[in-house]
Amino acid sequence: MRGKKRGLTPFSRTPFSRGRRGSALLDAALVLPILLSLMFGTVEYGHFFFWKHTLQGAAREGARTAITANALNSEVINAVRTAMNAAGVDQSKYTVKIRNGTDTADVDVKNVTAGNAVLVKVYAQWGTVGMRPLGLISASKQVTGQTVMRKE
Repeated sequence: MRGKKRGLTPFSRTPFSRGRRGSALLDAALVLPILLSLMFGTVEYGHFFFWKHTLQGAAREGARTAITANALNSEVINAVRTAMNAAGVDQSKYTVKIRNGTDTADVDVKNVTAGNAVLVKVYAQWGTVGMRPLGLISASKQVTGQTVMRKE
């Protein structure tokens, strides 16, 4: 029996493992909050950029309508609504502005002369449209999509 320790089988704990019994639980308790924060933060920022892309696409559709020769503001707004409805967004969640190219004043697109810029801006408040699992992005943050095109 020389060289063998009594009472220990290959599956039993060694005397050296007594201090490590709770280390896996402690490691999990320290790492889990960090991993969950990263996961939910990624989801929140991903959702923000989804909304930004959706609003940008709707603004582009509105601008494409606005630059035609006989366009009306109502047609521009309808083009934005069509794009947003296709994305499943209710019109009460966003606002549409039609402005001159420098974004200083609202314009009537039928009065814009050829060659001048028209800006279509679609925006929403993050608190209205956003998913905020951690609240990393403020509810008052404005998500904006805008496009500038020259009138034909």
